[in-house]
Amino acid sequence: MSNSAAARLFGIDRKTVAKILKHSVPPGYRREGPPVRPKLDPFVAIIDQILADDMSRIKKQRHTAKRIHERLRDEHGFTGGITIVTDYVREKKRRTREVCKRCERPMVSRARLM
Repeated sequence: MSNSAAARLFGIDRKTVAKILKHSVPPGYRREGPPVRPKLDPFVAIIDQILADDMSRIKKQRHTAKRIHERLRDEHGFTGGITIVTDYVREKKRRTREVCKRCERPMVSRARLM
């Protein structure tokens, strides 16, 4: 079956059929570069500093994303919305989360227990 015939059969463009046949597994989406956040980018260093300072505090005293947004708005003149701050803080916390390895004791043979 030709590419044109397959395109007509599936209702897609023939170039799309050629692209599909070129890869055995779909290549997926590849981002060219990091996302551009024109309103948030000037304040990223401030947010990172707030989050770094919070690491030395107990969990109940750390800043929430809402509180970080309020501080940026009040102290630094941030005009962006809370959503971009929340998304950035969530991603930053996810990447810097401490990973705990499970500590398991070595197996004790049953013969020694009896």
